[in-house]
Parts: sequence; structure tokens; C-alpha cells
Amino acid sequence: MKKILKPLISGIVIGALSLTINIDKNVLANDIANTCKYDSASKVNPDYSTMNCLLTETALSYNVPPEIVKAIAEGESGNWRHFDMNGKAIVTADNGIGIMQITNQADYNQDRLKSDIVYNIRAGVETLDDMFKRKDLPSINSGERDILEHWYFAIMAYNGTKPVNSPFVQATGERNANAYQERILRIIERLELIDLTELPFTREHFQYDSNSRENIKFSVMNYDFDLPLTKSKYFFKTNQKVNATTNVTVRTKPTTDSPSMGTLRKGEIVTITGPFEYEAVSTKKNHFVWYPVKRNDGTEGYVASSYLNYSASTPTTPTTPVGSIDVSKFADYKADQYWAEDFQWAVNKGLISGYPNVYNPATKKYENLLKPNTNLTENQMLSVLFRYFKSDELASTKPSSSWSADVNYQLASKYALPTLGGISTSKQVYAVKDITRGNFARILASMHYGKTVSQPEAIQFLRDFDLTTTKTDAEFKPNDSLTRAHAVAFFHRYEQIFNK
Repeated sequence: MKKILKPLISGIVIGALSLTINIDKNVLANDIANTCKYDSASKVNPDYSTMNCLLTETALSYNVPPEIVKAIAEGESGNWRHFDMNGKAIVTADNGIGIMQITNQADYNQDRLKSDIVYNIRAGVETLDDMFKRKDLPSINSGERDILEHWYFAIMAYNGTKPVNSPFVQATGERNANAYQERILRIIERLELIDLTELPFTREHFQYDSNSRENIKFSVMNYDFDLPLTKSKYFFKTNQKVNATTNVTVRTKPTTDSPSMGTLRKGEIVTITGPFEYEAVSTKKNHFVWYPVKRNDGTEGYVASSYLNYSASTPTTPTTPVGSIDVSKFADYKADQYWAEDFQWAVNKGLISGYPNVYNPATKKYENLLKPNTNLTENQMLSVLFRYFKSDELASTKPSSSWSADVNYQLASKYALPTLGGISTSKQVYAVKDITRGNFARILASMHYGKTVSQPEAIQFLRDFDLTTTKTDAEFKPNDSLTRAHAVAFFHRYEQIFNK
């Protein structure tokens, strides 16, 4: 089954706005049902390939990553089922209806939620979309819609921001694997065959009474994670270059039941030759889809979407030879800025990397960015510090817990660095807060001297060795946050002065 749905352009502008929207949605629902070749009046569960199509097309029509919608449908209904053996919608004890388990949604026709799968899916996707737009939930980075991890709190809210869905068990501080959003993300990993990044929240970020049904109170409303996050695999375009995430078989048809046409090597770049297609064998339950691709030798075939990734125009992998990365290819690079040469050095030395394929508000495009004016958290700064001073030890140190910043703070403790954050639960919250220029100066100077120094001593150290051109503490602005540009400039000057 090929993906052939074309974007719907509404030409109906009559009556109230709500009428216009309802008409558009009904037309869209019919379009989706026709695309997926599903009879909405049949009252039977469609085959897996058709259900994949219904869930995917509805998600895309609302600009929601299909991976998330399909995982929620899996978690809610189990095995993508809407009707029971008697052709009646499955309704659970808490009145959850059908495949998306729509509960207590007065804005939707209750009978139609039961009788119409397409309508039920649409209600679920609209609810999820509404959760993503909420302003009373924390946001992640710039909130790009095609980044799967950015939907963490929207997924939580789909089930409810109750204590049971806190990412941490308050009594023990352990990660709560039973939280709704954690279970949905694991479904994505298991059935879409995608590795997601565990977001480094801390227990203090989620305040609640374990014995209460009151909603969780969020102590942090925006997170800025300098982490490799995961872009949805449903937005590749024809003629786009992508690369293989692992060694993977190229098939003659969109199914593993078809013959092999060879193996893509991990990292091999291929060209997308058309829109994705659904599993050719309707009884095989796959969450992923298939893309037609062409190799450099002209061979054409199909590869599962799970094993393809966006191919950044600027190489930034650890295997890239030092000195070969041209940072001018980053969309926000500016050759006339004080940090231009510093970033060229830092990126090539492996101290800091760019953000591949992220939304650039200035150009309204997805591009590779350096984000020089983004503030660094203390944990992010420690990553840069130890990459510079202790790269081998950073790579060889084993974490003592599941906390993502564990190794950085192990080393910070070993070298007696004056950090605000630490491995103890009470200090972990400070790891994700912006580090000030003054605290950075203390940590850098303490690392240099091998002993803890005060902030005035640290700033004087920077002046004595021309690491800063400021003449007074006020001019140095020790209480300002440290940006990525500040950090690379300080480290580059340190390199030029002490490691010529």
C-alpha cells in the first residue's frame, strides 16, 4: 500500500468558523479512509497494514509524529484493536472507547467514537495535539514538533499529569518505568526499532503528594538539553540523501518476505526515490514503513524507515579527521563574530558539536546550527571541560547510576571542582541549571591549579593570563550565564596560552 494522500486544501469559507473546520475534518477523514482503502462502515478491525495507514495518515495530517500516535494506540488498545468479535467497540471499565481509548471527551460524538475507527483515531490525535500546545506543561528545547523526545509531556498529559506518571518514584528517587509516557516511549523503541534518548530530568522537577490525586507541579517549565535527540522518520523527501543507521538489508519489495538486494553498510548514504510505503504483507504487524531508495551504484530497493537517518551536510561524527570540519556550513555561523575562529577550533577538537537538522526560526528551515548564544548548563560545561582536560578518563569512567550526568560529577568530585550540582539527589537539580561566568571561572581555575580557588581568585587568574580582556569584576559580569560562544572562546584562549 503506497502513501498517496495529498495535502487537503480547504476552499469552503461559509458560515461560522466551527462549521468550516468540521467540514474540513470530515473531508479529511474521507480522504484518509480512501487512501488507506478502508470502509468506515464495516465495523471490523482492519488488517495491520491498513491500520498502520489510518494511524500514520491521521498523525501526519495534524503534523504529529506517527511514531507517537501508533505507540499510543498500541499502549491503549493492545494489538491495534477497536472492535470486539461481535463488531462492538471495545469499552474499558473506566469508559475508555476504542483504539485510542477516548475518555470523558464531551466535544466528540460518543456513538461515533464507538462506531467509526477513523473518527476515534482523529479524536486521539487532536487530543495529543492539544496537549502539545498547552502552556501549563514544560517544554523541551525549542519545541520542534518532529523531534520525538519533545513530545514527552504531551504524551504524559494524554493519560494525565497525576503522581502515577511522575518520571521518578518519589519515595526512592528511581526512574518510574511504569509512568505512562515512559511506557509509550519504550513501545516506540521496541516496535519502531528506534533508540530514543532518556531525558535527564531530576526528582526535584516533579512535586507531588504520593497519597493525593492532585496533578504534578512542575518546578521547571523549559528544558534545554544539549543531547542527540530523535527526529521522526516520516518526513524524508524524494531525492533527499539519508544514511543507514546500521547494516541493513535492501529488499525488492516493502516487506522482509521479499528477496534481498544486498546490504547497506552502516553510514552508507542513499537517495530517497519516492514516498514511503506500507508493509506489503497485510498480516504482518509493523509500526515502521518502507522507503524506496537508490544506492550510488544505481541499485534500487526498499529499506525500513527505522534504519534510515537524516544525513547532515556537515560531518560531525567522532571519526571525522580533526581539522576537516568547516563550521561555515552551519547556517548560523558568522565569520565576522568574535567566536568564529573559536568554534572552528572547538568543533574540530571535539569539544563541542553542532545541532544537526533543527528548526531555525530565522529561516523557517531545518538546518545545522551552532547556537552560539545558547546558555550552557553546568553539566554541559563539565562535558566540554573534561573533553579538553581528561578525554581518556571521561571515556573510560563507568557510571555508578542511571543518571545521565553521573560520570561528569564523579570526575568533578575527584578533582575537587567547586560545582553547584552533584551526584546526590538534592544536588542533581543544579546540574541542568545555567552556569554563570563566575562559577565557570572558578571551575576552570580550580582545574588548572589542582585545588579549589575562590571566584575573585579565578577571575584574577583569567586576567593574569589574558584569558579575558575585562579589567573589573563588573565588566566581567560573573552573574551572567555562560553561553556556548563564551565557553569555546575561553577554552581556545587557554589552549593558545598554555598548550602552544
